[in-house]
Amino acid sequence: MAGVRLRRRPRQARSQEKVARVLAAAERLLGEEGVSALTTTRVAAEAGVSVGALYQYLPDRDAIVEALAEQYLGRLEAAMSTFAQRAAEEVWDDPVGVLVDAFAELYRSQPGFRALWFSRDLTDGTRDADRRHKHTMSAGLHTVLVAQHLLPPTPEAATACRTAFLAADAVTQEAFRGDGEGDAALLAQLKVLLRAYLGRLGE
Repeated sequence: MAGVRLRRRPRQARSQEKVARVLAAAERLLGEEGVSALTTTRVAAEAGVSVGALYQYLPDRDAIVEALAEQYLGRLEAAMSTFAQRAAEEVWDDPVGVLVDAFAELYRSQPGFRALWFSRDLTDGTRDADRRHKHTMSAGLHTVLVAQHLLPPTPEAATACRTAFLAADAVTQEAFRGDGEGDAALLAQLKVLLRAYLGRLGE
């Protein structure tokens, strides 16, 4: 539950397990039935907890949506952090291919994330979290490419990485919008675009 905002933070192990069970149930419902299934009554029943217990931590559907969104964004950021660590220790023949394939697989493996992100039910809090997320991911991309000696540690390169990430994020979402496996042709062209753009910056 790290990074997930709740109405009240559970302190005891039993309460933490209960909230984790609630979020897992909400994620199942989201992936199987979409955002419309995320009523507090339905989530509580799916998790096997009382509605009153749910309200202590997640008082309404918006709170559930925001908690799930932060959880999903946290997974993406954790993956980028792992790649930044690996990039400092390994040499990759094709960093762009490594990253595009890895994040495409994350999209592929999380139907709940796709259902939420492609719905019209994102809250203002979720949109704010997404803006922060994009900055975090852009900085992570810059760290990876600096570690791979493809870009310098300069503000200009950081801005270029933000541009590259925003483009990659938009294309990746489009690739998965109508296809749970991802549009392979779009993802392949995304790699071509990023290699050309970032390669030119590194010259």
